[in-house]
Amino acid sequence: MNAIFLQQLANPEINFPLILPETIVAAVAAIVMLIDCFAPRQRFVTSALSIIGLLAAGAATIWLWTSPGLAGNPNDFNGMMTLDALRLSFTLVFLLVSICTILISEIWVTNENVPAGEYHSLLLFATVGMMLMASGNDLVILFLGLETLSIATYVLAGLRRTDLRSNESSLKYFILGSFSSAFLLYGMALVYGATGSTNITIIASRLDTAFFPALLLVGAAMMLIGFGFKIAAAPFHVWTPDVYEGAPTPITSLLATGSKAAGFAAFLRVFIFAFPFIATAASDNVSANLHTTWLSALSVMAMITMVVGNVAAIVQNNIKRMLAYSSIAHAGYALVGFVGAGAARTAAERDNAIAAVAFYMLAYAITSLGAFAVVTLLAQKGDRRTEFEDYTGIGFRAPVLAFTLSLFMLSLFGLPLTAGFTGKILVFRPALDAGFYLLVIVAVINTAISAYYYLRLIVVMFFRERTTDWALPRIPASLAVVLILAVIGVLGFGIFSNGAIRAFQRNPAAAVIQAEK
Repeated sequence: MNAIFLQQLANPEINFPLILPETIVAAVAAIVMLIDCFAPRQRFVTSALSIIGLLAAGAATIWLWTSPGLAGNPNDFNGMMTLDALRLSFTLVFLLVSICTILISEIWVTNENVPAGEYHSLLLFATVGMMLMASGNDLVILFLGLETLSIATYVLAGLRRTDLRSNESSLKYFILGSFSSAFLLYGMALVYGATGSTNITIIASRLDTAFFPALLLVGAAMMLIGFGFKIAAAPFHVWTPDVYEGAPTPITSLLATGSKAAGFAAFLRVFIFAFPFIATAASDNVSANLHTTWLSALSVMAMITMVVGNVAAIVQNNIKRMLAYSSIAHAGYALVGFVGAGAARTAAERDNAIAAVAFYMLAYAITSLGAFAVVTLLAQKGDRRTEFEDYTGIGFRAPVLAFTLSLFMLSLFGLPLTAGFTGKILVFRPALDAGFYLLVIVAVINTAISAYYYLRLIVVMFFRERTTDWALPRIPASLAVVLILAVIGVLGFGIFSNGAIRAFQRNPAAAVIQAEK
């Protein structure tokens, strides 16, 4: 057995540096779990070690991005892992979300007396699952990443064991998540039966020679349902408000940002690269029919998602439920860019549209993390204060918190000079260039509708008299770091976004081609 392992190490086709970021996070997660076994009270040790591990994984990701020699080998892990801009850009988003979640949750871990080592290890394993969903070039890897993420988040949602709302949130998430995983897995099985492979590259090459074309269409439809649940797109969004409201607020921020971004990464990987647009789409072949079918379904799903999310958010009186419906609406906006990527006629247009979706998820993650950081601080133990009424009149009692939260609301709305505005412009443009005018018009109208409930919170904070007398808490250092990073990100990516956009468009595989020339 040792000889076989040494032989694999010497095999040039096994590119171990390719999985360095995932390996670092998984190893740190195991170490944190062991530390919790032998020194369960070392809360700051586990949090510091977790952040160091995530930073190291981020450095490894940047190293992979600047090392084009590691890309372009189709034999890496039998083609099950890939190295491209989609993987690396989304991986950086996941790592940023996890670091900020740890910083946000420091006050929550202290107030709720949560087992720190257990919490941090679960969070790291969830991050590994997200990373696998972005890096997998095989349906098996994508499903393993999805289940690693899902199982960890099921537990995290119910980590507040004595809270009935948290228990209900975890149970609902588990039951409905299991149904969606079943749809996804069965769809993958049908696609495998129709094409004879689970490798995304091979599936794309066999679309026109599929053994059972009808089976392929049914499998793609079932996968669309499974991914629709993971990104909280309508009509598969019904779990989102209850789970987001009942879960601890730091976990809600993870679900709304990291988990959603991971769903989009896998969704893009499958429906853009496994079922790509073929130049002979005018002919009556399987790939053209499949492409037209799922592109039309995505367009309808995007419009329904935006309308449902924004209209339902208007009538909410709980901040977490409002942000939950807001996240549904933002999934619809991201799907607009998704449609643009699917309708792209060239590889360059496709890559630019994918980069636009990745940037949008980064902008949304930064803004939402900042908003949930403020909600975590004001909610205090047990998430007792999350109603709009609890925020009345705090604009002049806690001006720093109120102004930062207002900035995040304006960015979610899409005010010019904020990251949210830049992100929406980027995801709307590919769909507009592809001729999806109705879809873009619906997106713009829904953006205008969203102004009501975002501005409503600002009005409550600054133009209503305070009706409650509970003391506003002081801002801890860890949460202040997140707020500063979020404010810088919202304004920086809103005003100086070109650098990040060009970085997300940089494909290591393209760098290999340039180097060979």
